[in-house]
Amino acid sequence: MKPAAAAPTLALALLLAPATVFAADPLTVGDLAWMAGSWSQEASGKVVRETWLPPVQGAMAGVTQTHRPGKPASTEFSTITTAPAGVIFTAYVAGQPPTQFVLKPGAPGEAVFENLDHDFPQRVIYRKCDDDLCARIEGLINGQARGMDWRYRRVP
Repeated sequence: MKPAAAAPTLALALLLAPATVFAADPLTVGDLAWMAGSWSQEASGKVVRETWLPPVQGAMAGVTQTHRPGKPASTEFSTITTAPAGVIFTAYVAGQPPTQFVLKPGAPGEAVFENLDHDFPQRVIYRKCDDDLCARIEGLINGQARGMDWRYRRVP
């Protein structure tokens, strides 16, 4: 092959190489096992506890309980399952229909679930933070970016 003819072939190979080298298999529910356990955050008298069961046969179940001084505890349930659209986080919040968020590709130790059609939040994010579990919800409210963060410590 002449050098001039090899240049387009080499350029095409270089363009395609990153996609081949960095392509990863889609995440499964089992890849989120690092979320499993009981976690707690305490701040200003408010206690938030979140517990995730380890993945079994492509499913995880979670519960979040929030305690505010002088108010009844509030509880939310969540599941992470596999569906044709991919890995799905479903939030079950009192007084609202279940809301599904689809897991987006991301870095190891991070799970970003997204539903851009939902009012708020549009994203539910979990991340490993050293030995802690960080959680965030974020999205737009009246066109303004908003978010809430939690840093949970593992409950022994």
